[in-house]
Amino acid sequence: MTDAAALPGQPRGGVLSGPATERAVNVLAPNASAMTLDGTNTWIVAEPDSALAVVIDPGPLDEGHLRNVVDTAERAGKRIALTLLTHGHPDHAEGAARFAELTGTRVRALDPALRLGDEGLAAGNVVSVGGLELRVVPTPGHTADSLSFHLPADRAVLTGDTVLGRGTTVVAHPDGRLGDYLDSLRRLRSLTVDDGVHTVLPGHGPVLEDAQGAVEFYLAHRAHRLAQVETAVENGHRTAAEVVAHVYYDVDRSLWPAAELSVRAQLDYLSEHGLI
Repeated sequence: MTDAAALPGQPRGGVLSGPATERAVNVLAPNASAMTLDGTNTWIVAEPDSALAVVIDPGPLDEGHLRNVVDTAERAGKRIALTLLTHGHPDHAEGAARFAELTGTRVRALDPALRLGDEGLAAGNVVSVGGLELRVVPTPGHTADSLSFHLPADRAVLTGDTVLGRGTTVVAHPDGRLGDYLDSLRRLRSLTVDDGVHTVLPGHGPVLEDAQGAVEFYLAHRAHRLAQVETAVENGHRTAAEVVAHVYYDVDRSLWPAAELSVRAQLDYLSEHGLI
């Protein structure tokens, strides 16, 4: 068995649902798959002494899960006052409208099409509810509308799909762009270096105890994959499908369609920079 401390980001073992930091509790959605890992992490975030809470990513349109999120908050003496989205993929956002009905909350997101209410989210915004402070960090790349939320009081960052608790994420071409994604990883690294962030609360998978190690691993992984793709093209593998078969030969084939999205993003990046 591999020691978790030796893995990138030092993933926390044990049950995924439940308290993760002083202010953040995870309610795991029942939508496990190869792409969603154990399922979507729906985060309830609140000050310990406050009766108000924020929910980040209600998850899929699953009535049982949505009601479980409400019940979990209520058992802790919290009323959900606001819903936030890290991005618009269905496994994170499909249940948001129904969740808003159940809780009477607004839904704030970067994409206007996902919002319920007049307020969106943008770089530099600070979301304050019941004494809780969440700082909006733009992290496009996985998708164009991807956001992360910095939770200074817990020295944590909620990353959606930008950084996962296990494995690496997809740059979802054409909406996702590799150059944006690399910039976002560097932005997250600066949070770990300059702002003392040490915990990643991801959209899927376990909590990571070493945020800087996780981000450094992601940057190194992307550099390695990009070099592999460039070499594959130089060796005559011209299409995304050909590159995937050559570079991702050791990856479960069920994940090849997702890998092809990332490869298309990498090919675009290499072309834009005159490298192929």
